Amino acid sequence: MFQYFFECSDTIVKGVGFKHFDVLHLAWLLVFVIFCGFSCYFYKKATPEKRRRIRFLYAGMLVADELIKIIGLSAFGNYHVKYLPLQLCSINIILIAIHVFKPSKTLDNFLYSICIPAAMMALLFPTWTKLPLLNFMHIHSFTVHILLAAYPIMLTFGRDIRPSAKDLPKSLLLLLGMAVPIYLVNLVFDTNFMFLMKAGKGNPLYFFEKAWNNHLLGFPVLMAGVLLVMYFPHIVKQIKQAYAKKKASSADA
Repeated sequence: MFQYFFECSDTIVKGVGFKHFDVLHLAWLLVFVIFCGFSCYFYKKATPEKRRRIRFLYAGMLVADELIKIIGLSAFGNYHVKYLPLQLCSINIILIAIHVFKPSKTLDNFLYSICIPAAMMALLFPTWTKLPLLNFMHIHSFTVHILLAAYPIMLTFGRDIRPSAKDLPKSLLLLLGMAVPIYLVNLVFDTNFMFLMKAGKGNPLYFFEKAWNNHLLGFPVLMAGVLLVMYFPHIVKQIKQAYAKKKASSADA
């Protein structure tokens, strides 16, 4: 039963994993929805001190999850340069740990606009389908992405993160500033951090690879679509508030 527990995608035999949106995958997605729902409910009702503790707890679980991955892979000789914390979601673990101690509007918007979509995309289109349920990398991959999505969703629901399109450019510059050196790392070590070098069949970027022979062209297209979805409700709300304020001022005059 546990014969594949410490295997990784490079060492696992074929035919023991799962498929996108099969029963196992849908069960994990249900766990994500329930976990996020409870997280948002309890966080919104919590006092400021309890909220601080919850943030530290979630950040601690994320760091612990990543450390368990490193230890588990290293113990059985499976740790490789491609497991360095240079994937976007691994970087988001570090950013959340920083956010716990020193939040900022730039980090707020980055976690909202980049971390949430990236984690949810990973949950919807996992790249670890070769791995069965009783495998520590399978469990790690789902739990870490659930936590990565839950943290900023929870804070946004509790209004501790207030998305602002005005602060979005700084967050995008932060993303670009990370992508450039990571691209160079990919060239040196023949890795694929942040999917900058290629996109697998289960990756939405693969569509652009087939259509235009360059998956990188998909980044601005997908990014524009994601940002529109993420910020459109907030822009509409701000416009309505500005209009109501202007109307109230005109009535007073």
